[in-house]
Amino acid sequence: MKKKKLLDSFALLAYLKKEKGHEKVRRLLSSDDVVLIMNDINIGETYYILARERGLQMAEYFISVIFPSLPVTPLSNSLNEVLEAAKIKSRLSMSFADCFAAATAVREKATIVTGDPEFKQLGKEAEIDWI
Repeated sequence: MKKKKLLDSFALLAYLKKEKGHEKVRRLLSSDDVVLIMNDINIGETYYILARERGLQMAEYFISVIFPSLPVTPLSNSLNEVLEAAKIKSRLSMSFADCFAAATAVREKATIVTGDPEFKQLGKEAEIDWI
């Protein structure tokens, strides 16, 4: 059975910008042993960070060309799923986008792939694969 892993924006940006940890993300993207997922909110977070850092044209290229070519399944949110992220936000000092990644990982029984230290707050609530 394939292991399910959730990419957060930190991991995807590390891969796109060839920052620390990008090799690990690249290996996951080319692995046949994992199913990769990503919450729509974190895809949007990746988009706006790229737009700020590299311009709107690069962000559009990411969303229209790069992301669709990656073996990553995007997951949308129902109101109940938004509220699960909000519950995490109400008790931890994580960004709201990171709360969506955490809530999605718990719901999907997926390991979070990240290098973002905010996720340390989750403790044993979710498994983390650090890049």
